[in-house]
Amino acid sequence: MMKISVIQMDIHLGDPDTNYLSAGRLITQAAESDPDVIILPEMWNTGYSLENIRDVADLGGVRTEREIGSLAQKYGINIVAGSVSNISGDKIHNTLLVFDRNGQRVAEYNKIHLFRLMDEHKYLDGGNSLSVFKLDGHLCGGIICYDLRFPELIRSLALKGIEILFVPAQWPYPRLEHWRVLSTARAIENQIFVTACNRVGSVGNNRFFGYSRIVDPWGNIAGELIHEKEDILSVEVDLSEVAKVREAIPVFGDRKPEFYSL
Repeated sequence: MMKISVIQMDIHLGDPDTNYLSAGRLITQAAESDPDVIILPEMWNTGYSLENIRDVADLGGVRTEREIGSLAQKYGINIVAGSVSNISGDKIHNTLLVFDRNGQRVAEYNKIHLFRLMDEHKYLDGGNSLSVFKLDGHLCGGIICYDLRFPELIRSLALKGIEILFVPAQWPYPRLEHWRVLSTARAIENQIFVTACNRVGSVGNNRFFGYSRIVDPWGNIAGELIHEKEDILSVEVDLSEVAKVREAIPVFGDRKPEFYSL
């Protein structure tokens, strides 16, 4: 069993000090229910403050490791620290960071598919590798927001044996049904748990609806926040369901990859 707490938070544009305080407060609140894993949304440290992103982004993930990694150690909880705007050398990435119960950074992933509708590609550099990591002995994968629209990416992670996929996001209206359908489809087709953490709040004309959710390998909704306000969703999931579903419907054994190359 794995208990997961999904933090659905508002994000203050270009104000990392306020956002780190908010994340710390919500992590402390989530820790009261003694989860195994806590997840934050996408780019929670700065939001999409892209025009001045170099001035406000984390440098090498150091601040995130210091503040969020220390909370992981303090509470003895794994934290999928969503993604942060992160400077690495001369590049700026949208980076997912993961900390274990000892506060150690055990994984990072730079978003591969940059979202052109929000000009992400003009200011950020795309990643070039997948993210597979272990939490409490369970194989996990991480993607970020727009990546959810690319089934090949998630299938690649599933073929590496992940049991659960973590998806931090800033997914706005009017694409609520896309968010719900795609997260459910990715769980069903890959026979994995999908934990999808979305932000709330508004920036300009973009309003973010929340609706953070956890979907099981059958496509059932294990838990969902059906509103657009700050909240914490805590759900205990049975990861042994992954093997049971794969035995019941042997999709992976029936694949014909020789026909799939485009």
